[in-house]
Amino acid sequence: MALISIKNIDEIKKDKRGKAFVLFYKSGTPNSDCAYDNLARINDATIYTVDVNDVRNLHQHFGVNSVPSFVILKDGKVQNIVKGCQTDNYFSQIINEEASNVSNSGDKSQKRVVVYSTPTCTYCNKLKQYFNKHGVKYTDINVATNQTAAMEMYRKSGQRGVPQTEIGGQMIVGFDTRRLSRILNIPTE
Repeated sequence: MALISIKNIDEIKKDKRGKAFVLFYKSGTPNSDCAYDNLARINDATIYTVDVNDVRNLHQHFGVNSVPSFVILKDGKVQNIVKGCQTDNYFSQIINEEASNVSNSGDKSQKRVVVYSTPTCTYCNKLKQYFNKHGVKYTDINVATNQTAAMEMYRKSGQRGVPQTEIGGQMIVGFDTRRLSRILNIPTE
């Protein structure tokens, strides 16, 4: 993997692979350093980096208004923006999904799944392993490093403990395989 620091938009436009990934971050801040470090662990992608301490005008071309922001581009146009520090596994999942552009046209569309977790939570990791095993796509939000998300989670559920899973707007507190299986139509084992 290569983290390539860039200073202007032309450097991204030169990339002819169709898909490009750009991390906008502010070095020296915990969330940005976390995102940078986690992306540095990924070995199978080229990721452009823009440190807003050094480059002040590039973010506006991509609709970025906070850092860290991980921008997915297709043919030079923004396809998605992932904000905050995410795990290296989550970033890798996004990159691999975007790179392979896999289509599950025969599958029913899955409800939106968001997992609120912390890296040291055993049941959080079990929950994510369960989803991975059953092919459930999810967004993993680390509430240990993302205070805004932690407050949003608390506002939605009234609970501070993790894991919490939001499925189609419904909050599930804890690792409740019966309930998760029922809501997501996962066969029980």
